[in-house]
Amino acid sequence: MSGLSKKERAGCKKILNLMSNDDLLSLSDTVTNKMIVVENITEATETILSFTKNAEELLRRKKVYRDLIFKYLAKEGVVMPPSSEKHQLVKRTLELWSSGKVVVDKSLPGETDDNRKRKSTETASVSTDMKTEASFDPLVLGQQFCQWFFQLLNSQNPSLGQQPQDWGPKHFWPDVKLHLLSRAGSEQSEEFLGAELVSLRLLALTKEERLLLSPNLEPRGLKALASPHGLVLVAVAGTIHRDTACLGIFEQIFGLIRSPLEKNSWKIKFVNLKIRGQDALGGSQMEAPALSYNSSELQLLCS
Repeated sequence: MSGLSKKERAGCKKILNLMSNDDLLSLSDTVTNKMIVVENITEATETILSFTKNAEELLRRKKVYRDLIFKYLAKEGVVMPPSSEKHQLVKRTLELWSSGKVVVDKSLPGETDDNRKRKSTETASVSTDMKTEASFDPLVLGQQFCQWFFQLLNSQNPSLGQQPQDWGPKHFWPDVKLHLLSRAGSEQSEEFLGAELVSLRLLALTKEERLLLSPNLEPRGLKALASPHGLVLVAVAGTIHRDTACLGIFEQIFGLIRSPLEKNSWKIKFVNLKIRGQDALGGSQMEAPALSYNSSELQLLCS
C-alpha cells in the first residue's frame, strides 16, 4: 500500500499532472514492474500513487525531472534559485509537505503560534490585522505585505498555470505613481500615474512578459519604516525569473497609506521599481540579493 500522507499524495498528484503522457505511462510501468497494465492517464496516476512507498522515492525517480519539481514549487509560492539541483528541490518539497504550509514559509518575528496557524490558512490580505497601534511594527507589515503582493502578482503569470488571484486598480490609491527603471543592455525609464495605468503596467510584467518576481524577505533584503504622517515605506530586493532562467535582480520601494473608507486596509501610494538584467550585473552574486538603499535614503522618501 501507498505510504503517502494526504498532503504528500495531493502534492505528488500535482507533479504527476505536469508530466507528459508518455513519461507518466513509462513511470507507471517502472513503479509496478510492468505487472499492472493501465488503460489511461488517470489510472496510471492512481497506480503510481498506490505503489509508491514514500514521497521521497517518487520525487527521486528519473522521470520526475528537476524542472517539474521547480515548476511545482513555484506554483505553490516557493521560489527557489534557478541554479538549485534536483536533490535541493526534493528536500524543499518534502519540507513543504511536512510543514503543512503552502504559503511562502517565512515566519514573521514576534508571531505567536496561533497567529501563524491562522495566517497560514488564510491568504494574507493587505488589510492585515494592524489595528493595535501600540504594537505596530512596520517590518511585520512589510513582510506580510510583500508575501501578499508578490503572490498576487506572480499568480497572473500564465506559465505557472495558476488561477490568477484578484489583481486590479483597487489595491492602489487613485493618484498612485509608478517609476520603473530597467537596465538590461540599455537603460529605460518609465513613469505611470493613476491606479488603472500603474495596475496594468505591473500586471504586464507577469502576464505578458511572463516574469516571476521572488522577493528576499530575509533581513538583508527587506527594510520598512513609518513616517509620523502615516506613510509606511517598504523596500525589498529579489531575483527575477522566467521559467527556470534567472534574468536579473530587482529592488522595489512601496509607499503604503491606510484607507479609512476601506476597513483601514493598506493601499499603495507609490512604487519605485529598479530592474537590473544579468548583463548589467557583471556576473555578481544572484541568490538572495541585498537592498542597496540605506535607511537615510528611505527617510528622504518618507518626508
